[in-house]
Amino acid sequence: MKANRQRGFSLLEILIAFSILALSLGILLKIFSAGVNTAGVAEEYNEAGQIAESLMAQTGVETALRPNEATGLEKGKYRWRVSVSPFQFTAENLDVNAITAVLFKVKVTVNWGDDNADGRQVELVTLKLVNKEL
Repeated sequence: MKANRQRGFSLLEILIAFSILALSLGILLKIFSAGVNTAGVAEEYNEAGQIAESLMAQTGVETALRPNEATGLEKGKYRWRVSVSPFQFTAENLDVNAITAVLFKVKVTVNWGDDNADGRQVELVTLKLVNKEL
């Protein structure tokens, strides 16, 4: 008479398989969550960049370009600062009286998040030319 031996997985084999499955799922979920977080941060940078570009385009168009500083809040989240200052340049063999334009340095900074480690910032700087008033 033959002994009836059933073949199957032992409890130890099943526990090891479930442990490997749980570890793999944990790693996959962590990767997915990091990707979602990165996409959110990229969206915030994109929005802050659009705000900064808009403020840069408005400077000197809606108001006269002169040395000043303005601040504000956009969408309840993004704090911005626009700073306009005269830009001094030097050039040899240049007749200062012949210059009919003035350069201004325009700096736009947009901040959001905490002021601590999570604080993020976008900064744009350009030079704008204005006709000298006679």
